[in-house]
Amino acid sequence: MADVARVAGVSSQTVSRVSNGSAGVVDTTREQVLAVMRELGYRPNSAARALKRGAFRTIGVILFSLASTGNSRTLEAIATHAAHEGYAITLIPVAVPTQDSVLGAFTRLGELAVDGIIVIMEVHLLDTATVTLPPNVQVVVADSDAGNLYSVVDTDQADGTRQAVSHLLDLGHHTVWHVTGPEESFASNRRALAWRQTLEAADRPVPPPLSGDWSAESGYQAGLRLAEEPGCTAVFAANDQMALGILRALHERGKSIPEDVSVVGFDDIPEANSFIPPLTTVHQDFAEVGRRCVQGVLRQIERAEHETGTTLVPTRLVVRGSTAPPPSR
Repeated sequence: MADVARVAGVSSQTVSRVSNGSAGVVDTTREQVLAVMRELGYRPNSAARALKRGAFRTIGVILFSLASTGNSRTLEAIATHAAHEGYAITLIPVAVPTQDSVLGAFTRLGELAVDGIIVIMEVHLLDTATVTLPPNVQVVVADSDAGNLYSVVDTDQADGTRQAVSHLLDLGHHTVWHVTGPEESFASNRRALAWRQTLEAADRPVPPPLSGDWSAESGYQAGLRLAEEPGCTAVFAANDQMALGILRALHERGKSIPEDVSVVGFDDIPEANSFIPPLTTVHQDFAEVGRRCVQGVLRQIERAEHETGTTLVPTRLVVRGSTAPPPSR
């Protein structure tokens, strides 16, 4: 900065104001300073600025898996909205969600100097003693059951499931079979519970759930078993990829969709409308989840205080061609 000031014939304070984009600098002087900056290759030191201001304009993100649709789309939304607010993100992936790995991720983010942290924790951990987050850190958690310990943002898993199951019952199906996600997933557990409660509230039989792992292959294997169930006319899959596998398996076993079996998914991935037939599914607004995560952590940063409680983003059922009344008996 001193070199720029000397060559441009101005004070260091003027160089600082130009570098920060501050007002109060004559246009000709500003252009002269900018030209010298380019000539000397001067770039403002963001780390030094951050130390001086006590703010780094960076949000750390701890993520356990990029494989799932919800996690990857939530991360994309966080990055987009953070940039809109003038913040960068620093991503720390964690391979195994244990106490040591979580604390290690927080330590790394502390070394990298971030203002706040968003944790995308799909697994069912924060409601147990397995993992606790460090105190006095501004944190927002996405897609987890953290109770009242942290600020949580999630889509309304239970209501989305109720809409899906009620839709199939309203079409005239006697009951609805279910293919779950992995057991350790909070979202999977919440959807399975809401599926069971919706059937029980309607005084309908609850078939044994089939376990999946979010993949189309696990849906395919579950679909082969469902094709052998003579009373199965409706299936609710815990995500769209598994629904895709179910569609394939039923087709291979000579079942017509939706004439013989209706299928509903969850997520409303961009490809859902291109399935054969187009998939009825529950839409999750991941962009809104990401936006609220960023807003929440920035609010904590500005107020320098910890927040708790859960914010639910509404879900909605998107009805397409994979559902219809059951076949006449």
